[in-house]
Amino acid sequence: MTQLVEALLRGLGTGSVYALLALGFVIIYKATRVISFAQPAFMLAGVVAVTYLTPAVGFWAALPLAAVGTGLLALGVERTAVRPMVGRPAFVVAIITLGVDVAVRVVVNAFIGLDVRHVGDPWGLRTLVVGPVEVQQRHLAAVVAAGLLVAALFAFFRFTRTGLAMRAAALDQEAALAHGVSVGAVFALSWALAGGLAAVAGTFAAAGGSVDGALWLIALTALPVIILGGLDSLPGAVVGGLAVGVLQELTATYANDVAWLGGNVSVITPYVLMLIVLLVRPYGLFGTREVERV
Repeated sequence: MTQLVEALLRGLGTGSVYALLALGFVIIYKATRVISFAQPAFMLAGVVAVTYLTPAVGFWAALPLAAVGTGLLALGVERTAVRPMVGRPAFVVAIITLGVDVAVRVVVNAFIGLDVRHVGDPWGLRTLVVGPVEVQQRHLAAVVAAGLLVAALFAFFRFTRTGLAMRAAALDQEAALAHGVSVGAVFALSWALAGGLAAVAGTFAAAGGSVDGALWLIALTALPVIILGGLDSLPGAVVGGLAVGVLQELTATYANDVAWLGGNVSVITPYVLMLIVLLVRPYGLFGTREVERV
């Protein structure tokens, strides 16, 4: 029982990272109907920014500063590389974001260099012991941070004029334009929010470890998450992220009980789950089912 509880807590910590990444994907998709493959690069850029800022201003100031900086980077990418592609097929824009991802990661890797870099988080690998249960503090911190950000994000979309404008543009861009909503501003803000979320997610993904050029691979797990939850569903991104994190951790914990599957079965678990969801419910658990009349 103790092993199960510990695995669940670790899974929620990992799933919180996936949820924040998936929220970035979904916010951009809802606004522009394009999947941005530049999220891994923004995640890596945000983490590296934290490693440089922490020695100067401390972790708690470095994290929001890096999130804002990465959001501005994402905003610049939207203005210079994506905005001119408005009206082009979504596939073309998606390919553009792939190129942006590669270009940004090449630049960021130059700042990583050969030295080992750390985000300087205050938890490291320290554990919190509650009775027989042990859990690393970084996992609890990730859950708390994700919870606060998700609550703030949902409040923003529900109770602010800008959030309502973004929801309106996501539902019908032409109708939103007719009511005075600046769709261009919505596009820009969606990219900025996604960039900031990616930076926070990457920081918690790197907590307790080192930062290297391969960290961006974690962001790829957000793709099965958004397929599971639904490409256009913010609650689906949160639920999907937590579900994938828990399932992946449970698989890793009990892999020895199914040794015939191999030692690294947890790595492919999210993609197996994605395949099952695509076969049964292609639009995701919470996604909008598209109906075309012919």
